[in-house]
Amino acid sequence: MECKRITILGISAYYHDSVAAILVNGDIIAAASEERFSRIKGDSSFPHNAIGYCLEETGMDIEEVDYIVFYKEPKWMTKNYG
Repeated sequence: MECKRITILGISAYYHDSVAAILVNGDIIAAASEERFSRIKGDSSFPHNAIGYCLEETGMDIEEVDYIVFYKEPKWMTKNYG
């Protein structure tokens, strides 16, 4: 039985360093931080350039991505419990 290839584009933005990564069947095949392209340390903007790099590096089109997931820090992590 052949397993279906699952492709995921993971994005983190708007909190500290923004990044993008592409995983195929759970293996990271490309990843990049937006600050490498913008030259802004800790760049938290949406990672347009990092996404483009990952797609180019893997030779994929966005249509080949099965899932796009977005990481956002949950509010409970930012509360001060002290």
